[in-house]
Amino acid sequence: MKRLLSLGMSLVTAAVMVTSANASPYAGKKVLFIDSYHSGYAWSDGITTGVQRTLADTGVDLKVIHMDTKRNTDEAFKKEAALKAKTVIEQFKPDVVIAADDNASQYLIQPYYEDASLPFVFCGVNWDEKGYGFPYNNVTGMVEVTPIPQLLEQLQPLAKGDKIGFLGPDILTARKEAQNYKKVFGMTLTEYYAKDFEDWKKGFAELQAKVDILVIDSDGGLYKTQADEMKQFVEDNTKIPSGATYDFMAPYALITYGKVAEEQGDWSAGAALKILAGDSPKDIPVAKNSQGKLIVNTRIASKAGTDVPFDILQSAEKVIE
Repeated sequence: MKRLLSLGMSLVTAAVMVTSANASPYAGKKVLFIDSYHSGYAWSDGITTGVQRTLADTGVDLKVIHMDTKRNTDEAFKKEAALKAKTVIEQFKPDVVIAADDNASQYLIQPYYEDASLPFVFCGVNWDEKGYGFPYNNVTGMVEVTPIPQLLEQLQPLAKGDKIGFLGPDILTARKEAQNYKKVFGMTLTEYYAKDFEDWKKGFAELQAKVDILVIDSDGGLYKTQADEMKQFVEDNTKIPSGATYDFMAPYALITYGKVAEEQGDWSAGAALKILAGDSPKDIPVAKNSQGKLIVNTRIASKAGTDVPFDILQSAEKVIE
């Protein structure tokens, strides 16, 4: 009987030891993911996917909230959204916060958490983090840089000249994007910022006659309900080579060299795990995205009478037919 009792105790002890060995070092840790925009916007969804898949099966308790400041551009709304996010932080008490895109950095981290004890990892901040004073002692992250040289390398052989147009919605992100094309790459642009979808169509048509290459910025998910009409309009009215740098804009452009949203989420969640493991944010260097996805839209090429070279088609990750 004593031998059986001893054997039983040994098995229980072994089971406890196995359970402890298999327990995640992150069990009980909390990460709050704050998206500046909204669920259903492809860029935000991609970052969210990256965060979720990197933290999956780690034992981390992940909470996701959205500020919805892409569809609501009023300054007062953005400030209120930041205060609501701050309230969630105070209630959820995360060990690390991941903040996606510029508005979370501008309206939440910069005014309320500079050099605070709570660690932050930003991602999707366009071009340069220094505009928000980053990095702080408690902040690191990944900057979002547009692969515009790679896109133009594909488009220029198809164009008749070198005049470049830029079309985007009339929002801060689009204007910042064009500003950095000019500042970083010395580009001269003919710009058009659309107030709504009808104005976007007007700008698209006007730029066909004014430039040789058209760069189409993200629509910000603002025209999602007009997606089918937008595709048909672009196919019917494209006369010059057009390009995009977001994969979800590929249905509206001849060639896309797209940033990969999931890269931002993967990196920022990985950095959060490092911080949970004991690393200081100030010791994790700020990174820049490096991945790209080449997509060719042969539907647009066919309608526009453009012959896309075989080598481009062969190297494309995706061809829209």
